[in-house]
Amino acid sequence: MLKQRNSFLAWVGGKSQLTDRIIPLLPPHHCYCEVFAGAAWMLFRKPESQVEIINDINSELVTLYRVVKNHLEEFVRTLKWLLVAREEFDRFMMMEPATLTDIQRSVRFFYLMKTGYGARLKNPSFGIAASAPPRFNLMRIEEDLSAAHLRLARVYIENRPFQTVIERFDKPDTLFYVDPPYWGCENYYGNGVFSRDDFTVLRDLLAGIKGKFIMSINDVPEIREMFADFTIQAVPTKYSLGSSAVRRVTELLVMNYQPGKG
Repeated sequence: MLKQRNSFLAWVGGKSQLTDRIIPLLPPHHCYCEVFAGAAWMLFRKPESQVEIINDINSELVTLYRVVKNHLEEFVRTLKWLLVAREEFDRFMMMEPATLTDIQRSVRFFYLMKTGYGARLKNPSFGIAASAPPRFNLMRIEEDLSAAHLRLARVYIENRPFQTVIERFDKPDTLFYVDPPYWGCENYYGNGVFSRDDFTVLRDLLAGIKGKFIMSINDVPEIREMFADFTIQAVPTKYSLGSSAVRRVTELLVMNYQPGKG
């Protein structure tokens, strides 16, 4: 039995709640590609594939993955001396990422994601509550990041638009895991990153691929109608933001194959 691993990141829309539903549905493949990686929960939880690629358009996130993969010791050494403090959060917020080294950029981004409320990318704010400890755990940093470093050792890391990645790596034995922004939340990851019209672009692109794909998305009538020509399964899950407001919902898994039939 493969030991279950966790992502080292807090990320809005992360699929930690759904991996146990999605992984059994993955068909045989040679190349596995996450088109919208985010916290890459699927990569960290699933069995390793012969070839693995994760992609995200967020350059801060991709830089963080690259640093954890290639410069772990210096990254951890810097993080060990940080405190969970509003003043520290505000100091990092005032820094301009373009003026920092890759390691400094990644420390800043990781700290803001770990200590910010709900891991928000837009307008982040310091997260503090009397009901739960901080997610930034100084005692576990080295252990968590060392495990991530080992898992990323043979993974390709890309920073390209979703169209480019799908077209570039589409082969008959490629499996794409597609986790776009939720319908109605397109701007949550930044203005201009993914638009409402991009759902149509994505659908048309997936309709013509040689490989297979499985997509997770929120259950709304517009998505059901737009992807009606594909296999659709509805699965229960939970949405949460911060330490409260857990909401039970249904999410859709959309595929261009019948699960269990290869």
